[in-house]
Amino acid sequence: MNTTAANAAQAGARSVSERIAAHIAGLDYDALPAAVVERAKALMLDTLAVAWAGRDAPGAPEAHGLLAADGGKAESTVWGYGGRLPASSAAFLNSLFGAALDYDAVNTVHADVCVLPAALAIAERQRVDGKAFLAAYVAGADLAARLGGALTGRHKGWFTTSIYGVFGAAAACARLLGLDAAATAHAFGIALSQASGTQQANIEQALTKRLQSAFAARAGAFSALLAGRGVSAPREAFEGRFGLFQLYQEGDPGKVFEGLGERFALAQTNFKKYPICACSHAALDAAFSLIREYGLTAGDVTAVEVIHSPLMHRLVGAPFDPSSNPQVAAQFSVRYALASALLRGHVDLDDIQEDAVLDPAVRAFTQRIDVTVDEANTSSRAPATVVMQTRHGRLSRTASAFPWSAEAPPTPDELARKADACFGYGPAPLAPGARKILIDRVRGIEAVDDMSRFFADVL
Repeated sequence: MNTTAANAAQAGARSVSERIAAHIAGLDYDALPAAVVERAKALMLDTLAVAWAGRDAPGAPEAHGLLAADGGKAESTVWGYGGRLPASSAAFLNSLFGAALDYDAVNTVHADVCVLPAALAIAERQRVDGKAFLAAYVAGADLAARLGGALTGRHKGWFTTSIYGVFGAAAACARLLGLDAAATAHAFGIALSQASGTQQANIEQALTKRLQSAFAARAGAFSALLAGRGVSAPREAFEGRFGLFQLYQEGDPGKVFEGLGERFALAQTNFKKYPICACSHAALDAAFSLIREYGLTAGDVTAVEVIHSPLMHRLVGAPFDPSSNPQVAAQFSVRYALASALLRGHVDLDDIQEDAVLDPAVRAFTQRIDVTVDEANTSSRAPATVVMQTRHGRLSRTASAFPWSAEAPPTPDELARKADACFGYGPAPLAPGARKILIDRVRGIEAVDDMSRFFADVL
């Protein structure tokens, strides 16, 4: 369906949910700008790479063992492990792997780590071509980010990635299943009954934080599959009296339609420079700026203060305590991030492994770091200020932007180095030859005529 026809279909629809469903059902590959297609490929490769590095992270092998033991129809590939499981199980595991190291891309929400695993699992199951897969992936990721961007009012503590990501995953999977607008709306209604997620997991630094996108990916795929079988659901999933925006976070459905089908959220999606919560990235960049400029080491610094927003503080401002889940504690502690930067000169994949996190020197240095909340700062990621007491005197630096943002993106070489490091990480790295096949396949995905063979000769 062309853009004019899609707009006409939306205008004739009776509700917000039906208008969104009409857009999803009508979006074709040919409607995607070339720049969006290239961005989708870059985000796809980034998500696959961080998932490969996360396949052995705490919680991931346990979940894989459980679902592999349950078995089922061999439909979709389990990234990093090989073998096939039912599409909804593969979507769950691959999303978990992608979220585990907190290294995945972020927009208003972490859309890609919910939508891509679900879309790729259903694309394999349905044996669609690469263009159909890309259109569905872009449509779903765009919707999840738009829903996140429609949030208004006070943040209640929902984990917005999962409560919005489930709808993005459902949208992508509905598109791949060839559902019409009415059935797609039912998929949204089914997803509404499964939307869930809480920042309590972030605050308590529990392993379930990395499971929440996986629940959304699985639920999105399952919702679309049920809708494809004719299961009916509420027609006003988003705007209804007890729909998403009324029952969860308050939101303005009108924002979802601003530039819908003309501007795509992927263009504003940010890659992650460090494998930690995005709320620490600006402070970490400010610290590295001072370290490089003044040649600082940990021995030069007697005290550090971080000044950031209330939301940042809620997620990464608590005292560093690795006693329960060392990796998650490191990922959600700005104190740990700065201590690693000053003691080691980097914050990378090695620095979030248990031995590094439990280093007594790091724990001791975090005691020198204080965190101050700037109540006037309403941001979730930037700005953040770092003040250091050093042999040079008092030094201060503010990072006003999120590193590797859409406005100042990483270079192709920087992204390639990140992907190479991730694919090569852990006890079972992806072999260089297989790595090249996978990268080339992503870059030329339009030529793939059967997505069930996407991972052929890779796993």
